Amino acid sequence: MESAKEVKGTAGRIGANRKKSVSKSAKAGLQFPVARVARFMRRGRYSKRLGTGAPIYLAAVLEYLAAEVLELAGNAAVDNNKQRINPRHVMLAVMNDDELRKLLQGVTIASGGVLPNINPILLPKKPSPSSAADGDDKPKP
Repeated sequence: MESAKEVKGTAGRIGANRKKSVSKSAKAGLQFPVARVARFMRRGRYSKRLGTGAPIYLAAVLEYLAAEVLELAGNAAVDNNKQRINPRHVMLAVMNDDELRKLLQGVTIASGGVLPNINPILLPKKPSPSSAADGDDKPKP
């Protein structure tokens, strides 16, 4: 009789002791797909050879940037009393952060609008406190 572990047709593998596959993203502790980044890097022909750590590093950088932009856009949405992030919030988040603005300076965000900005010359003039105080109470000589 055959034991329970040995099953015909397994070609030398023991079916009960087979390990479940673990993705490269899970091994690296990332949410972004490392294998997909590696595939894009290979097909992009950026170089003839590709190290094993390169797609992991690039996926980590992309994940960090996405998390940073989403956090700032979420704060912009809360400031505007909204529950959802829309392109306007992403644009405000990017333009109000110096480093992200420099990184994405040539990028146009569709439906993002413009930064609220009014030239100080166009604003109505406020009366100065010194002219309002001495002009009303004292008669002119």
